[in-house]
Amino acid sequence: MMIRRSLLVAVMALGLAACGGEKPEEGGGPRELRPDNGAAVSTASAVTGLPVGELRSAEPSLVELYKKLHANPELSFREVETSKLMASELRSLGFTVTEGLGDAWVREKAMKDIGEVKPGVGGYGVVGVFENGRGPTILIRADMDGLPVPDQSGFDFASKVVSQTWTGVESPVMHACAHDIHMTVWVGTARELIKNKDKWKGTLVMIAQPAEEIGLGAQAMLADGLYTKFPTPDYNLALHVSASAPAGVINYSSGFALANVDSVDITVKGAGGHGAYPHTTRDPVLIGSHIVVALQSLVSRNTNPLESAVVTVGSFKAGAKHNIIADEAELLITVRSYDDATRKMLLDGIKRIAEGQAAAFGAPAPEIKIESDYTPATYNDPELTERAMKAVAKKLGQDNVRAVPPVMGGEDFSQFARTDEKIPGVIFWLGAVNADKYAASQIDGMPLPSLHSPLFGPDYDPAIATGVEAMTTAAMDLFKD
Repeated sequence: MMIRRSLLVAVMALGLAACGGEKPEEGGGPRELRPDNGAAVSTASAVTGLPVGELRSAEPSLVELYKKLHANPELSFREVETSKLMASELRSLGFTVTEGLGDAWVREKAMKDIGEVKPGVGGYGVVGVFENGRGPTILIRADMDGLPVPDQSGFDFASKVVSQTWTGVESPVMHACAHDIHMTVWVGTARELIKNKDKWKGTLVMIAQPAEEIGLGAQAMLADGLYTKFPTPDYNLALHVSASAPAGVINYSSGFALANVDSVDITVKGAGGHGAYPHTTRDPVLIGSHIVVALQSLVSRNTNPLESAVVTVGSFKAGAKHNIIADEAELLITVRSYDDATRKMLLDGIKRIAEGQAAAFGAPAPEIKIESDYTPATYNDPELTERAMKAVAKKLGQDNVRAVPPVMGGEDFSQFARTDEKIPGVIFWLGAVNADKYAASQIDGMPLPSLHSPLFGPDYDPAIATGVEAMTTAAMDLFKD
C-alpha cells in the first residue's frame, strides 16, 4: 500500500504540474492548480473538490508569525505568552486593548473543580476595540489554545513543548486543531481592515479567546462582561480550519453547523468477588456491557430519523485481574445533537437506560454525572451566512466557496450567540490540505490526518492567505450597513 500511495502522490504531482502548478513549498508564490475551464489534462484534474484558479500566497510576516505560534503552543487557560503576542499585534495597529478577560471566572472554576489554581493558570482573553466612525459593530474571534498531543507534523518548526493541563496532567503540546492558523488569519485580517479603514465605517472588536479546546473560554469571557464592558456587536464572525478540504477553498453550513457536545460519566455499581464464582457477585462489567448496547437504541429507536444524534462510549474501565470481578465499572460517554429537544431526550434516555439495566440485574443504582459546562450547538444565522458567503464567493470565485452538511464536532463560538442579546453569527471552514495530498486521498481512499491528529500538518501558506481574504471580505461587506 505504501508503494501504491507513493506512486499516486507522484502521479498527482506530475498531473498538477501539467496543469500549470507545482508542489507546494514554503514561501512559494502563486500556484496554479488547474485551468479555470477544468480541462481534463491529467488524472489529478478529474479529482473533484480542488480549488479553481491561482492559489494565494500569504505575506511573509504572517508565515513567520504562524511558525512562531506553531512552535510555541500553550494549553487551555495557560495562554500566557500567546495572549501577550495577540495583544501586542492589536496595539501596534492602534486598537484599545484589554487583557486578562475571564480571569476571575477561570480561578473560581479551578477552585470548584480541582480545589486549587495551578501556577500559570488563568483567564487570558484579549479584546481589542477600534472605533472608526458611525456604523455596525463587528466582532471577529480567534481561539488560542493548543492540545495535549505530541507534534508529529514533520515541520522543521514542529513543537517540542511539554506542559501541564490546567488540571495538572503533563503532556506534549501541539496546535493540532490549527488555532495557530486561526490566530494568524485573525492578525492578517486586523491588518487589512486597519490598512483600508478609509473604506469602512463602524466599530471593529477583535477577540482572542482562550480554552476553546475544553469548551470553557467563551463562557469565561462572556461572564467577565464581553458584551457589557465593550461595544456590543451586531455580528459575530469566526473561521475554523478544515482537515478535509484543500487550501484555497471555503466551506460553510447555513443553520446548524456544529453540534451540542455533552459528556456523561456513569459509575456502574456491583458486588465484586472471585471470577470462578460469578453467581455470588453482581458483575458491573456485564451490567455495563448491557448499558453500552442498550444506549444504541437512543439513536436507532428514539431519535427522529430526520434528526441527528450520536451516543459514543469512549471509555469502559473495570477491574485489574483476570479472575477478579470488580465492584465498579466506569463508562465515559460523549453525546452529540443539534436541537435542544433531541439533546434532552438523549440525556434523559441515558439516565433511564443505565438505571433500568442496573435494576434488571439486581444491582445498586449507578452514579450518573452529566457535565454542566457543555458546549452548545453552533447555529449559523441563515441570513448572515448567505450575505457573508455571497461576498466571499464574489471575491474568491463561486467554485471555491461551497455549502457543506453540518458536522458533529463542537465549537464554543456557539456561546456568543446564546446570550440575551441573541447576536447573529457565522463560522465557516477554511480548507488547509495540500492539493497533492488531497488529490491522492480522493483517488486511493487513504484517510487524511484529521484535526487533533499528531500528524496534522496544514498547507499553511495558501490557507492563511485565503483565510485573510475571506474574513476581510466578509467584514467589509457587513460594514456597509
